[in-house]
Amino acid sequence: MTTLKNQITDVLKATMRAKEMDKLTVIRSLQAAIKQIEVDERIELSDSQVLAVIEKQIKQRKESVKAFEGAGREDLASKEQAEIEVLSQFLPEAMSEEELDSLIAQTIEAQGATSMKDMGKVMNSLRPIIAGRADPAQVSSKIKAKLA
Repeated sequence: MTTLKNQITDVLKATMRAKEMDKLTVIRSLQAAIKQIEVDERIELSDSQVLAVIEKQIKQRKESVKAFEGAGREDLASKEQAEIEVLSQFLPEAMSEEELDSLIAQTIEAQGATSMKDMGKVMNSLRPIIAGRADPAQVSSKIKAKLA
């Protein structure tokens, strides 16, 4: 079975052969971020940890898009948006709204959550399941709505 890191390396090689320089830069920065964590912490990252790195990179770029659009720099905003799309190819398929709602309902029931005090328990048990498949902020607001 190929790991997420191997998939990233394979895409990097294919991108180099195709001479797609913009895409190549994004994938190299992703690999550098992964390598940096591995070297700093002296560990081999698992797929879920690599997913977390990818999500962090995407989040940073989304913040940049907002900043650039606010400053009227559509050229830079569209460049960041293109980078988000390159990184998104490594994420698993997104959950549908129905899947997400049913998962949240099941988790709330399983945790016996009744009030906002239980929000952390529910969110912590969902986090590994939704990794890379749903926006944590969106999940959080859905949980709040159900517990309120």
